[in-house]
Amino acid sequence: MNTIELRKQELENCRPEPTLDAQSADNYWDGILAEYEQKPLHITTVPEETPYPGMEVNKVSFKGFDETTVHAWHIQPSWNAEARQVLPCIVTFPGYTGDRGYPERYASWVLLGYAVLAVDVRGQLGETGNLLPQSSGVAKGWITQGILEKEHSYYMAAAMDAVRAVDTAAQLPGIDPSRIAVTGGSQGGGLSLLAGALNPRVAAVAADIPNLCRLDFGVLNSTSSLTEIADYIKRYPEHLERILHNLAYFDIVNLAHRFTAPVMMSVGWKDTVCMPETIYAAYNRIAAPKEIWDYPFSGHEVGEFHNRQKAIFFQRHLEAAQQL
Repeated sequence: MNTIELRKQELENCRPEPTLDAQSADNYWDGILAEYEQKPLHITTVPEETPYPGMEVNKVSFKGFDETTVHAWHIQPSWNAEARQVLPCIVTFPGYTGDRGYPERYASWVLLGYAVLAVDVRGQLGETGNLLPQSSGVAKGWITQGILEKEHSYYMAAAMDAVRAVDTAAQLPGIDPSRIAVTGGSQGGGLSLLAGALNPRVAAVAADIPNLCRLDFGVLNSTSSLTEIADYIKRYPEHLERILHNLAYFDIVNLAHRFTAPVMMSVGWKDTVCMPETIYAAYNRIAAPKEIWDYPFSGHEVGEFHNRQKAIFFQRHLEAAQQL
């Protein structure tokens, strides 16, 4: 057995115990989701000009976790402007410090005949603001906002924004609510996994090099956004246990049992941001149909080959969802 095979075997056996029992996780999230189900989305749609003739673009906004207005692009193939078929939809989330970009970023999905809802993450590079209070101090960045109170934390806000983005997609014209998939890389992959675990509308999840997996390990070892939490704990070491307890409610390891839709994940073995020990820890606990693509010589990125595999994954599972 060569070194690559040994490493694969090691990762396939990476199965740390959850830091939160399934019943506690379900009781908590079912209560949160029931509360937000009653809150209106206040969706607005404004046409957006684009120089690309193959697209019809609208700027969409909706109310997220709090009173923050979340902005997104709703993109459809231009041929559907008259046909008005209901299309499968890909909801996308950007990586940390990123934004939804320009609509043409999603041309490959439009060429495949999908609608797209490309969503900003609050407070980061895009147009979406962030009305969360900073009640307990913060380290640089966003993710330590409200970290001592999970109900008012940045992760809670981002999670519910993602859940409500899927609900928004289901109400937009030209979108089949039974065929909504979610995808993103890094932060976007983590938010896709949260949306898949928390919103039963999701028909497929493709999470590339995702964060929000095995968060306690990540806080201790990651070289990227989770260093913000590590810096906060360095300043306030007396809050370590409280913070780890709060993070457990957003950890995909602890929510893995909630997945029913098919899940595809990717992992770079040289990734020091979202390390393979975190991604496999979550993946190995998912009981839904799943597949994982290993890239032993990749860091925190995915290449063109993987994007092809993701397109095939969505085609297969969104077609299956249509037949149900």
